[in-house]
Amino acid sequence: MPLFAVRCVDEDGAGPVRQQHLAAHLAHVEAHMARYRIAGPLVPSGSLLVIEAADADDARALIMADPYGAAGVWAEVIIEEFRAAAGTWVGGAAWKQG
Repeated sequence: MPLFAVRCVDEDGAGPVRQQHLAAHLAHVEAHMARYRIAGPLVPSGSLLVIEAADADDARALIMADPYGAAGVWAEVIIEEFRAAAGTWVGGAAWKQG
């Protein structure tokens, strides 16, 4: 399944709303953990995730089903297909692997 990089930019002043919905957000992440490669907050501006999805629409549906999406924590959600090519997660340089 393809990977998608997701950058969620918080609304100004979203901190209290983010905190209010934290438990529900974490429950959503846990319920879909198999699709998350990595996820976490970008302090202080939002969230960064790499998720598995069939396509960009599937990725957006997963992200917008998150309680943070429904609560309006994010002003903008940017989703782009991601192809891991280098780093420890992919075992070095993917182009050198047979």
